[in-house]
Amino acid sequence: MRPFTFLSLHRFTSQTPPYSLILRHSMATASAAVEPISPSNTKLGWIGTGVMGRSMCSHLLKAGYAVTIFTRTQSKAESLLSMGAQWADSPKSLASQSDVIFSIVGYPSDVRHVFLDPTSGALAGLRPGGVVIDMTTSDPSLAVEIHSAASTAGCSSVDAPVSGGDRGARLAALSIFAGGDETLVTRLTPLLSNLGRVYYMGGPGKGQFCKLANQVTIASTMVGLCEGLIYAHKAGLDLSNYLNAISTGAAGSKSLELYGSRILSRDFEAGFYVNHFVKDLGICLRECQNMGLALPGLALAQQLYVSLKAHGEGDLGTQALVLALERLNNVSLVSDSSADKK
Repeated sequence: MRPFTFLSLHRFTSQTPPYSLILRHSMATASAAVEPISPSNTKLGWIGTGVMGRSMCSHLLKAGYAVTIFTRTQSKAESLLSMGAQWADSPKSLASQSDVIFSIVGYPSDVRHVFLDPTSGALAGLRPGGVVIDMTTSDPSLAVEIHSAASTAGCSSVDAPVSGGDRGARLAALSIFAGGDETLVTRLTPLLSNLGRVYYMGGPGKGQFCKLANQVTIASTMVGLCEGLIYAHKAGLDLSNYLNAISTGAAGSKSLELYGSRILSRDFEAGFYVNHFVKDLGICLRECQNMGLALPGLALAQQLYVSLKAHGEGDLGTQALVLALERLNNVSLVSDSSADKK
């Protein structure tokens, strides 16, 4: 397998292999051309094939990249394996076959395990010059820790959480918030562009901070969307007509576009799990404490979502927030239509 060429972004160490391509790049002048990332020179690893990861990985396979996959439940990767992906039995094994490794898993503890576990983690198997890209929403401090560990191993890391949900993943239309070395992110952008649009946010951890601010915004927006529906229902409005009317005005939003009709049709299938959103909002609140910030809207939204978990609804999508507000007000948005059918 051809050696990857990002090593020039780090100091050379005694462990650095003297690959001629790497040496030529590290000694080149600023005007020298650098070989672009392509399927012919870059092998990928992918960890995590959940609601979003499966669609995201498929775009890289369709772009012609050789991809090796690891996920805890192999059956969830069958569609990707049928497209030509290869299977690895651990992150370390996957890393030994890859130049760039992507991950999109559930929780910070999962991120820590797949990258930093000393016996099975990806950084234990990745060759010097390799790159890890974590697309999970996780702790900014963990992103900094992974960056430090990768640098010590002669590798690179980027924290690149995404926004856009299952639809954005399917359509390769995600917003990608990248934190890390700017030169590295620029070099990776053609690869990441197979998944969506890349926004460079700053150094290690800044991608995660941007995603957390994104979640703060989404949380309060979803509360507003669901409360508006509850209010319109109690006022006797036709809810479909109501959503159409407000969608082109100041109340229009991506949340309304993606979830308004799903709420009315009682489609609570997860594009993004309540369990994971509670995790994200919890990280936000911990960071607020560290920063000395008071964000009461965030705290309220987090408590409403926690109530969904308490009712066993953690595997529903975030639009299921309406269920918590229906219970709080002893109403149901489907009561009128149910009565009409009787």
